[in-house]
Amino acid sequence: MKQTILFAAFAIIFGLYMLPSCDRITNPYPPVANLELDTTLYPGNWADYLANEWPTFATNTNTDRNILIEDFTGHKCIFCPAAADLAHQLHMANPGRVFTTSIHAGVDGIGDFQSVDAEYTLDFTNPDGLFIGTWFGQNDPGFVGNPRGPISRVNVGGNIFQGPGQWSSITSTLLTENNLRVNLQSQLNYYPSTKGAFLHVEVDKIDQTLTNELGIVAYLLEDSLVGDQKMSDNTHNHNYVHRDIHRKNLNNMPFGRQLTTADLNNGKYYVNYSFVVPNQLDGAYNAENMHILVYVYDMTTLEIYQVIKQKIE
Repeated sequence: MKQTILFAAFAIIFGLYMLPSCDRITNPYPPVANLELDTTLYPGNWADYLANEWPTFATNTNTDRNILIEDFTGHKCIFCPAAADLAHQLHMANPGRVFTTSIHAGVDGIGDFQSVDAEYTLDFTNPDGLFIGTWFGQNDPGFVGNPRGPISRVNVGGNIFQGPGQWSSITSTLLTENNLRVNLQSQLNYYPSTKGAFLHVEVDKIDQTLTNELGIVAYLLEDSLVGDQKMSDNTHNHNYVHRDIHRKNLNNMPFGRQLTTADLNNGKYYVNYSFVVPNQLDGAYNAENMHILVYVYDMTTLEIYQVIKQKIE
């Protein structure tokens, strides 16, 4: 049974008794009045988690803006493997700076490229990804089909979605500018016995000139999976390696949620998630083949200001 965790109660119950030293004051239990954590995913007494495993973040010394490439794709799209290779090359050429995700969705959600049949039996889609695809299909003229995708959702030439031919140049420009406006760091605690995980995120809005509301999103990705893919020569590759597959958004919120004053503590925002690590798409269970991408974005322009990767281990 899920228990709603209210910070006001913690301030009274734990604030006086559970903080072991003064250095905890720099990052006390974040305000979570608007969050609900599934505390049953912790295989022990929840008070022990609060006292011993809730993280204390060190000073974030990162100075780089990271980039997110969202590749909207399909397993029956013959042009999509080349786009996926390009995204992966940009990631490999810029380790720790460029992250990618493959979202199986078209302008109308499930199209011919995402559909399943007797030959292409594995469904790579999920409701969150389909919602995102459909929304952009209706609201961004740049999303005209697969493969397309945004680079940190920066608007270029009136469009957020760009063709693969523009991905390298936009990525290079953003990396060179390196305009860090929001900093992120995270910690994840995973418990194999329950398959449960708790993700804790610290958001530091270092550019105080930002006036638009900020939103936070957490993607759960499957690192890699061997499956079917139609190739550029129309052949059927049964052993294609699908990478960074978007599986869902934590809390099932396609565009995440707004950061509010309820999340603020000592000038920084703190957001917490609990979730069950799912099976792979092929039915096997391997938590180490999953990871999280967390990003913060401008809720007016949709531009992603920062993204980080959090392993599950």
